[in-house]
Amino acid sequence: MSGKEVKSALKSAKEAIKNKEFKEALKQCKAVLKLDKKNYNAWVFIGLAASELEQPDQSQSAYKKAVELEPEQLLAWQGLANLYEKTDQWDFKVELPNVYQKLVDVLGSFHTFECICLCKQLAKVWQQLIQLKKEEAVDKKELLELWQQLTQLLSDCLNEEDLQQVVFLLVYKHFLPQEEAKMKEACESMLSHYPSQSYPLEVLGSHYLKTGILNEDTVSCFSRLLDLAPNCGLGHLGLGTKALQEGRYKDAIKDLAQGLKKTSCNTGWYSLAEAQFKMHRYSDSATSCSQGMFRLLYVTIIHVYVFFFFFFQIPDAEKDPVLVALKGRAYLNKGQIDQALKFSTFNFSFLALCSLLKAATKNPNCGEYYFLLGQLYWGMGEETRKDRSKAHTHLLKAAKLDPHLGSAFRYLGHYYREIANDRGRARGCYKKAFELDNEDAESGAASVDLSMEQEDMETALATLESVIEKATPGSAKWAWMRRGLYYLKVGEHQQATADLQAALRADPEDWVCWECLGEAYLNRRSFTAALKAFGKAHQLQPSSIYSVYQAAAIKQTLGKFKEAVAEYLQITAQQDYVPALKGLGECQLSLAKSLMEDCRDGGAIDLIQQAIQNLFKAVELRPDLSCLWKLLGDACTAVSTVSPNRAQVLVPAPLNLNTERKVHVFVCRCYAHALKLMSEAPSLWYDLGLNYYRQASLPSPTEGDQNSQSLVLEKAQQCLKKAIMMDSGNHSYWNALGVISMNKGLENYALAQHCFIKSIQVEPNNVVAWTNLGTLYLKKDNIELAHEAFKIAQSLEPLYVNCWIGQALIAERVGSYDTMDLFRHTTELSTHMEGVKGYAYWVCSTLLDKSNRDTELYRYNIVQMNAISAAQVALSKYTERIQSDPEAFIMLGYLNEHLQLKRQALQAYQRSVELLQSTSSTEELAFAVGSYGRALCTSGQWEEAVHAYKSTPLQELSDLAGVALAYCRAGLIPESISAYERALAVASSEKEKAYILTALALLQHRQGNLDSAKTLLFKCSMLKEPISESLLCLCALGLVHGDATLAAAALTELLKQGSASGSVVEQRCLLTCTLLALQGNYSAVQREASRAVHSNPGNPSLWALLSRVVPQYYPRKANVRLHTHRALLYSGVNQLASGRHSGEDRHRNALKTLQRAVLLCPDDPAAWAGLMAACHTENTSCYLSGSAPLRSVEEIERPLAQTLEGWVLQQAVTGLVMGGQLEEAEALCSQVLNVSPEHPAVMLALRQVQCQRLLVANGGTVLPDSVMEQLNNTVMMNPTNLGAWHWLAEVYRSQGLLVQAVMAYRQSLQLASQLGLHSSQVTSLLRLALLALGPSIRTSRNDWKDLVLEATTEVLKLGSFPMALLFQALLQYVTKMAARETRRLLERLVYVSSQDFPVTVVQVASWYLLRHLHAKNDDELINVLLERAKMNRDQRLLKFHSLLASSSS
Repeated sequence: MSGKEVKSALKSAKEAIKNKEFKEALKQCKAVLKLDKKNYNAWVFIGLAASELEQPDQSQSAYKKAVELEPEQLLAWQGLANLYEKTDQWDFKVELPNVYQKLVDVLGSFHTFECICLCKQLAKVWQQLIQLKKEEAVDKKELLELWQQLTQLLSDCLNEEDLQQVVFLLVYKHFLPQEEAKMKEACESMLSHYPSQSYPLEVLGSHYLKTGILNEDTVSCFSRLLDLAPNCGLGHLGLGTKALQEGRYKDAIKDLAQGLKKTSCNTGWYSLAEAQFKMHRYSDSATSCSQGMFRLLYVTIIHVYVFFFFFFQIPDAEKDPVLVALKGRAYLNKGQIDQALKFSTFNFSFLALCSLLKAATKNPNCGEYYFLLGQLYWGMGEETRKDRSKAHTHLLKAAKLDPHLGSAFRYLGHYYREIANDRGRARGCYKKAFELDNEDAESGAASVDLSMEQEDMETALATLESVIEKATPGSAKWAWMRRGLYYLKVGEHQQATADLQAALRADPEDWVCWECLGEAYLNRRSFTAALKAFGKAHQLQPSSIYSVYQAAAIKQTLGKFKEAVAEYLQITAQQDYVPALKGLGECQLSLAKSLMEDCRDGGAIDLIQQAIQNLFKAVELRPDLSCLWKLLGDACTAVSTVSPNRAQVLVPAPLNLNTERKVHVFVCRCYAHALKLMSEAPSLWYDLGLNYYRQASLPSPTEGDQNSQSLVLEKAQQCLKKAIMMDSGNHSYWNALGVISMNKGLENYALAQHCFIKSIQVEPNNVVAWTNLGTLYLKKDNIELAHEAFKIAQSLEPLYVNCWIGQALIAERVGSYDTMDLFRHTTELSTHMEGVKGYAYWVCSTLLDKSNRDTELYRYNIVQMNAISAAQVALSKYTERIQSDPEAFIMLGYLNEHLQLKRQALQAYQRSVELLQSTSSTEELAFAVGSYGRALCTSGQWEEAVHAYKSTPLQELSDLAGVALAYCRAGLIPESISAYERALAVASSEKEKAYILTALALLQHRQGNLDSAKTLLFKCSMLKEPISESLLCLCALGLVHGDATLAAAALTELLKQGSASGSVVEQRCLLTCTLLALQGNYSAVQREASRAVHSNPGNPSLWALLSRVVPQYYPRKANVRLHTHRALLYSGVNQLASGRHSGEDRHRNALKTLQRAVLLCPDDPAAWAGLMAACHTENTSCYLSGSAPLRSVEEIERPLAQTLEGWVLQQAVTGLVMGGQLEEAEALCSQVLNVSPEHPAVMLALRQVQCQRLLVANGGTVLPDSVMEQLNNTVMMNPTNLGAWHWLAEVYRSQGLLVQAVMAYRQSLQLASQLGLHSSQVTSLLRLALLALGPSIRTSRNDWKDLVLEATTEVLKLGSFPMALLFQALLQYVTKMAARETRRLLERLVYVSSQDFPVTVVQVASWYLLRHLHAKNDDELINVLLERAKMNRDQRLLKFHSLLASSSS
């Protein structure tokens, strides 16, 4: 390695040391030493690296080798000195002085600053060596020799001045402390030479502190020391000790604490502890003692109250005033007065008081004794507190004797605040107590509270901020909380929130603080956070009503009215809390208004009734609150929105609101009472004016009484003018005045226009005023201005429905094609009565116009927009609200007819007839009666239809045709023929005549007049516009009577009329096949049916026809199952789904159809499964009707072949189980499992049977958990089997595990949704509702009731299912048996035709309705129900009525 390479290696070693890669450095250095063993830098680097690797011996050897090579170089000596300093070894410490001596020798010639520093370090090392010798207990002579050696060493490198600075003071400090004069002389000498050096003063000050000498010289010394070194701890300690001696304890604590931060010494800690003890800061004093060496004092302070009880056993303790005082303290252990006084039961009555009195007598200058006496008197009760000679006198004397006793000032503050009622003195005492003890939270809090009470916010805030600045996290809760309340009061909500959060960090369980934080969140509009805060407060303090009320108020603000109602009810159940009653009424009123917007008036009336009752109760409690009177008036006003026959609410007896006029009069009184309390409130004048306006809108009690209405309108106008005078900047007041001014009775259109314009000027974005202005222009026939006003209103608020209605009315007036579309848009925005009626009118008008069926406008407005359904729904809401409009009921009936809602159409027409009978409009009445008769015909009520038609003039073709049809269906053929002949004379078109002639031909044929029938049909076919129905009848007539020629001719003419669809295809195919069979062409019969099926493969009737004709006319192809027995099977399943059983039709029912399917193909498992389902249906039907079963499932032969899988096996097992043959069912499952051991469906069936057997054997006892787990696992093996989940839910229900049953039903519902099985979804939801209905009856928990409503509502979303309606009615019956809504829901199920709802549903609803009516004692409705039962031959209901009547009597 060359010299260049050595330098490179040394450089690498240096870099490695710099990067702390010491092993790499050693490697590089060793490589250098292999070539150059005398390389100084390599040995130094090795020493440094070995030292860092904690290899001191190797490091020492390397440094010594370097020193041998270059003894005058500093680098190795410095490294060796650092090594000896860092390593704690005795031999290294002994060698360390020699190393420093060598360093001094090397630098001595320069006499630089570094040399002086080294000398000081050398002196320090020698001092450590001397200390080690002291520990070895050598004599002072040897120690003096060591100091002489140090002096000699230093004298070689320092001049005399430096030597004095380093050595002279060290010697005096350690050896001459008892020679104070010499020490002072030495210090003064040093200060004269080195006036900027503080060390001589430190030595002197240290001596003063140790000896306890505190005079003027001492103070001067410490003051000079602080002047030279302001941060010198020794100076602060000296001044603090002097302040303690002079009784300035606060200054002493300050100086001593500052000094001890810099210099810790036992004397300082002792003085600090003593000063803190004098200031009664016992915990701080104990802490100071623990820092020092004063265990005795420390233990005394910590255990002072514990040791007090043992002093009673000390002999002659009463002679010692200190012990007497301690005995008194024992009874006042930490201020627990009541606990001290409880010793009176053990003959120690007032022993503490006596002891303290003796102590105070023997030591009258001890303020603490008098404080304890005052504290004891204060705790004895109200009498001693008020006696100034006791508590007040002793506390005042204690404060005078010991002005540092903060507790005395705190109790004086209590006295002045609670007894003397002197807030100023109390505040001063609390302030003094808090100044003496910053940890006294009670005094600080009281001082701040009184300052805030006296409106001295600056002082209070300064106090709080001073505490908070010094507070640690999680402390000073009272300060944080009060400052938070201060900021909350002044409106700085963000800062208030932060402070209250800090207070809660100190005490998270403080429910009051949580409530305050909730207030802060609420004021800054953080509603969610406020809800959580109030919820936490209620959790910590369940009895706090305020937190529940605020949570309810927040939910009310957020629009969660239902949740708010629940919270308010929770409060009112405990007490009549007026704010809660007010909020409850407001929420119920808001819910009612939302229901009324959707025309759900029944529920709205119930809510309004509850709101009135709650607000009336609040008014009774606080009649002095104007807001309660206003809310009561608003609630009563809401009643007038609904239909008059619904506006009947059960209110408190004093109200007597049985008519609408009385309601408005009472509302007027409410607003007037509110105005008496707040006469300057313009909103109340506004409400009163609107009430008068509504009164004027009511029908006059007597005809011609227009003057009274005008007077009422003038009152309304004056009230609005009064409101405007008080607040002319409110646009609503101007708008209301305009509406009243344009009303009939005043009709001051100029004033109305002025008011609307003024309202717009006050608020330009005023959509209501623009709409009303447009209405005014429209009323005055100014179409253009009206259009512009409505247009501006639309641009301001596109969702405001009234302006769209105005545009629709304009379009209607000008004859625009957009009229219907505009009215439709109004119904989509909201349910407005004018818009609904307008849209329904245009829909009905379009439907009545038969000539526009093929137009694009019809297809868009009626078909694409689903106009009929939309108009029917909207008009249903209209008639629910307005039940006195016959035109609306006529239109509703017409729309219901189009939707095939026969019963609803009949009811609508009947209501329209009832309304028109009291009017003089004969033409409208005739039209309504005719429509009513048509609806009766559609419903099969022929006799009633005849009676209805007879009440009309019978001049219109529709009426004549209708009565003719009714006569025919009622069996009155001659009368029907006569009516048709009159209709033929009235008919105006060829087509009408053709239909009438066809009907006459059918009637003639029915009477046996074949020739007359043929003549009429031939006459019909000769018309210019022959109809297909006449040809169809003519063809059928020929087929019936075997006239193939006539049938063929008619069929030929019928086929010429073009292509057909729907039922016409079936009719033509049937006629063609019949004609071919009549002609004997049997093979063509099958071909014709097959051709029709191939042309219309989705028509099930054609398949059924094919399945009938093939076996009859082409039997050799009867084994083709695809087009034969399948049709029967599908027909049978359809009949099962529609409930067609033998009880309804003994010839055409599901059982007959499926029997034929099994006969046709006995090897098809699906056919057998369908037959078993049909048998089960028959048995169920017979059971419900009370008749004997026709046949049972057990009589059906069940194949046991391996091909029976899944559902078929389940049916077989179900049949056995229902027959009680559990062993056979289990054997069947076991047999199938032997063939297919891994079949999950078979395993499920086996588990079901075993479960049933176990329940039967144990009498229905609870199944073990292991069995339930096996059942659950088995169902999990069949995750897509809906029936399995239903069965598992039933098992859970039978075991009382309702929650698990709910989960099973929800799983089945989820599965049905995934598979898209509509009927299965309905089944799961209905089963879930039935499950929840049981607990709803037995318990008062709302969750089960909510579950019933949820399930039934979802079912009704999927379609109209009577069982869901029955469950809702039963739930309402259980919840509110006597409510009007209960009767409405039950009547909705009872008073229907048997074709609409199943008989069972109607019967069950009838039973519960009868119980409801018996409870209400409504004999009239009971008689109506019993008459219906007699008509329907419902013997069970009649028997049930007799039982109820006998039990009530």
